[in-house]
Amino acid sequence: MWRRILNEDINVADAYSRGSAVFMGMEMLVAPGALVPRPETELLASTALSVLHRMNLPSPLVVDMCCGAGNLACAIARHVPTANVWASDVSDACVEVASRNVLHHGLTDRVSVLKGDLFEALSGRVPQSAIDVVVCNPPYISEKRLEGDRSHLLALEPREAFAAGPYGIAIHMRVAKDAVQYLRPGGALLFEVGLGQDRQVKSLLERSRDYDHLSFVTNLAGEARVVLGYAKPQP
Repeated sequence: MWRRILNEDINVADAYSRGSAVFMGMEMLVAPGALVPRPETELLASTALSVLHRMNLPSPLVVDMCCGAGNLACAIARHVPTANVWASDVSDACVEVASRNVLHHGLTDRVSVLKGDLFEALSGRVPQSAIDVVVCNPPYISEKRLEGDRSHLLALEPREAFAAGPYGIAIHMRVAKDAVQYLRPGGALLFEVGLGQDRQVKSLLERSRDYDHLSFVTNLAGEARVVLGYAKPQP
């Protein structure tokens, strides 16, 4: 593992005022309508990089699902210079900011930003059963918590960046189901999860029977914030 990151708060208003935030040592452009990259998501990025380095492929194929500002896609492409990355989001604002970040970091030859509802954006454009890594930082806060103790999150950032159904794993469920069409056998699926969601998401992958070698990755506080699994061969 490259490093383990503590969960930290950031000042969203300051990031929007500056027009940028730092992620994995990179300046990421930000704008209202797209989630500001969080320091805790660096754990997901560093885990994906470790997986790719272990795979040691000449030209790995990567999908960044729910890409937001494109921070994961840009960080992976920067740190793995031979990787080709497709970044996808349903939000016009996210696609616009992610596209700006790809251009800002000179990665337009290896990172493509697509608009659509999860994997619908990839249909006909991305090879199926060939992707090496799908990385996803989805919305993962329940509707109830967004009406309660997490309501402050909606003051500056869009609801769709956080809301994930009654249990907070609605997007994890959809991505896990559809990712198997794109992952090659042995390809990796990595999720960021909210505090306390790790076992829920691991159980989700177990019940699907499409993934094995499931594991958690923890931050410096010992909190599991990333769930990792590998695609089984499809019948």
